[in-house]
Amino acid sequence: MKELVEVITKALVDEPENVVVTERAEGRTTVIEVHVSDSDMGKVIGKQGRIAKAIRSVVKAAAAKEDKKVVVDITQ
Repeated sequence: MKELVEVITKALVDEPENVVVTERAEGRTTVIEVHVSDSDMGKVIGKQGRIAKAIRSVVKAAAAKEDKKVVVDITQ
């Protein structure tokens, strides 16, 4: 899952070298944190959060195939 989020995020931003994706397990849930630079935050979130919602939907679909629960957090 981490690699999927990293590929999608790096394709969206102007500074892909500043993208850091971390993954940690919290019980049965996996939390994926995406850190981007301040200037790229708007590109990852999108208007009214549409791009962030799309990223979460793709990850949720991929996680469903593996019978897992994954949460994606986008931070600066």
